[in-house]
Amino acid sequence: MAIDAKRPPDQATLLAAAQNGDERAFERLLEPHRRALRVHCYRLLGSLHDAEDALQETSLRAWRGLGRFETSGPLRAWLYRIATNVCLTALDRRSRIPEALAPEELEVASYLQPYPDRLLDPGLAVEERESVGLAFVSVVQLLPPRQRAVLVLREVLDWSAAEVADLLGDSVASVNSALQRAREKLERERSAGRLAREHAPASAESEARVMQSFVAAWEAVDVDALVGLLADDAVMTMPPEPLRLVGTNAIGEFLRTVPAGGALERIRLVQTRANGQPALAAYLEDDTGAFSAYGVLVLAFEGDAVGSITGFAGYSELFPALGLPLVLH
Repeated sequence: MAIDAKRPPDQATLLAAAQNGDERAFERLLEPHRRALRVHCYRLLGSLHDAEDALQETSLRAWRGLGRFETSGPLRAWLYRIATNVCLTALDRRSRIPEALAPEELEVASYLQPYPDRLLDPGLAVEERESVGLAFVSVVQLLPPRQRAVLVLREVLDWSAAEVADLLGDSVASVNSALQRAREKLERERSAGRLAREHAPASAESEARVMQSFVAAWEAVDVDALVGLLADDAVMTMPPEPLRLVGTNAIGEFLRTVPAGGALERIRLVQTRANGQPALAAYLEDDTGAFSAYGVLVLAFEGDAVGSITGFAGYSELFPALGLPLVLH
């Protein structure tokens, strides 16, 4: 079926053309769903790179299976079914690879990565943004694969228990049981705030002001000022390392001695955003005096104070996705 270039085709026209082998029509059909599908894969896999791979596999499976798509059903739901199965396959494959995990009290695997806000749909609802926050995503990674799929499909996408059961080839009772267990785990971890805190700033203006103060204090190598921006029970983690610091004293001592051996002036910070939260891209000075991409800090606020800092060291490959250069000049 030929597509009229003078007017935008509707979904039915694109679908008919794609089912007749038109790859360009298929790409146009898929394009409005890419951002949402990538985020869905990220929630399940916890890794931007794995989510990108899953999105590509979802696209390939959808193209190959388009002839079997029943046009009476919603395309979006069909794509989510494919993406969920792709992620479950990836999680099964991942579980077979020996991996050095953090101690049992943290249980954060090495694949957890931040998710750049620039890849999110600008129109994403507040509830969906919260489901991309580190407090949610990090806990999801602690769940068995089927439990995490049930939680995300039911709580984030608002699928019915019957729809999820049909996708997973399971019973409604089993799905409801899995959801209950996942909710209990999620609530325990949220209450403990062991991995990352919920991001709840007093206001956008307050958040911006504290972030500016944080960068200024870092540039001045004023650890006391940095600590003064933290909540008393602030937590700092660096997955997958078994590091968990709680309280201003512990975090302050870390900042005085660990990053660049305490020489904070050798690290430059650039403000960015990830997981719907304020973040800082860190550039480390090398032997030539250049500042190269090194890692990312994702902050969560409790009112006017920083409630948690989640550090991701050695993720320079994420900088292009953040829209940032690999070297500061």
